[in-house]
Amino acid sequence: MTIILHDLVGSDPARPFSPHCWKVTMALAHKGLPFEREAVCFTKVPEVEGGVSKTVPVIRDGSQVIADSFLIAAYLEEAYPDKPSLFGGDGGQAMARFIESWTNLVLHGAMRDIAIKDIHDALAPVDQAYFRSSREARMGKTLEQIVEGQEAALEALPGTLTPVRLTLKSQPWLGGSSPLFADYIVFGALQWVRVTSSAKLLKADDPVRDWFERCLDLYDGLGRSVPQAA
Repeated sequence: MTIILHDLVGSDPARPFSPHCWKVTMALAHKGLPFEREAVCFTKVPEVEGGVSKTVPVIRDGSQVIADSFLIAAYLEEAYPDKPSLFGGDGGQAMARFIESWTNLVLHGAMRDIAIKDIHDALAPVDQAYFRSSREARMGKTLEQIVEGQEAALEALPGTLTPVRLTLKSQPWLGGSSPLFADYIVFGALQWVRVTSSAKLLKADDPVRDWFERCLDLYDGLGRSVPQAA
């Protein structure tokens, strides 16, 4: 049975961009599970699966409906134990929780300051109005004021990514010898900006860039199936 993934898009349904949805996309591919993406825009999220969640991703697997990227990964791990593991055991799952917390609290903030206006501009008009009002209320600044910090955010990004870089000096993936859900968590944040912004995030000699390029190549180039924003 094919799993349905409700995936966030802007005005172009062929360009899914949510970092959290990309985590699940990669997790489904990692498990080798057949899935279909159902494109949904910001203002339609409350209608997904009868309003089960205020956010996506949401998946439907037969009669099971699950929201939240980490809960989805945990469900896939339990429901399909015969498929490649996303965590490599309970310890790996616990560590992935830490990486998710760091990514959400630290890395997503840097990504937001780089790409927030580009994300807005990629949305349909009705979603632009929602996105602007909700984000400006949350942050206490206009999108234009936030994006004024883009250059500083880009300059600070290498330092922000230091824990990732140091880890990759001793192993090829955050998961160790092969990619795990921990890799997809960080990948989702960088893919978020790659799909929405033309900003150059990583220098050519940065080990994080080599890792990110290898992530893009996984599963027959699944990450590259959406080109970088022009």
